[in-house]
Amino acid sequence: MPRTAGEPVDVVAAQRAALDRLYRTHLRAGSRYALIDFPDHANVGDSAIWLGELAMLRAVTGREPDHVATWHDFDAAALARMPADTVVLLHGGGNLGDIWPHHQHLRETILTQVRDRPVVQLPQSIHFRDLAAARRFAGIVAAHPAFTLHVRDRPSAAFAADHLGCHAGLAPDSAFALGPQRREPASATLLALMRTDAERRDHATALPDGAERVDWLEDGPGLPAGTSPSARERQARHRLERGLRLLSRGERVVTDRLHGHILALLLGIPHSVLDNDYGKVGAYVAAWTAASPLVRRAA
Repeated sequence: MPRTAGEPVDVVAAQRAALDRLYRTHLRAGSRYALIDFPDHANVGDSAIWLGELAMLRAVTGREPDHVATWHDFDAAALARMPADTVVLLHGGGNLGDIWPHHQHLRETILTQVRDRPVVQLPQSIHFRDLAAARRFAGIVAAHPAFTLHVRDRPSAAFAADHLGCHAGLAPDSAFALGPQRREPASATLLALMRTDAERRDHATALPDGAERVDWLEDGPGLPAGTSPSARERQARHRLERGLRLLSRGERVVTDRLHGHILALLLGIPHSVLDNDYGKVGAYVAAWTAASPLVRRAA
């Protein structure tokens, strides 16, 4: 049904629909695919993206991944032995650039060594602090015969056009494929989920007195072991559930983490967003989620 004037926008449903269109551009029922760069680290947001990617890929193809790899165990020879119609999908997120070099090195390795089949970069944010590194990557992109780039915000799309010499399609973060999540009872008036890593910006003066300040970069007890695709999925699920429990503690949330914002939306938690050090969060809100009554931009 068409939306009537004044009716709230369901930003979650809109982004799930956009993701469905994106994935069906590259895959159909029965398609073979490899999903590369499993997030083998504690950051909850990357696990949310991975699980959203799996949910969407299963819905479109009806298949499990034919190949899964992390940045540290990627095997180009194993991928080369797979059927020629296998689509190579690179995990989405916020590591296209030079802030997180392990993941960028893997991306460049794949584009250099895997040239006999399509390579699709699932939605990313782009940020290079060194334009020489961007120029080097642009050369790698230009040399690949079948690379498709999707980005999560308009500044990333503009950067791709201006510095990488390629068109980048605008698409939502794949975590939205998870849909609404169950919220547990709150135990704090305000939970501040704030970055403590390389993308941190100092927001100390922006936080009100009494806010419970946390981050989600340490795994909790009971993380499943193993390196099989099913074990990797259990690890991602364990991390996602930890993040959902953490955010649920706040009656309201303030965060400078993009997936603090995204998971708060999926949980139905009112929240305020601050930006990371290069504007990734604000750019995403402007592109996709500003219409939600649950979110407001904090100064």
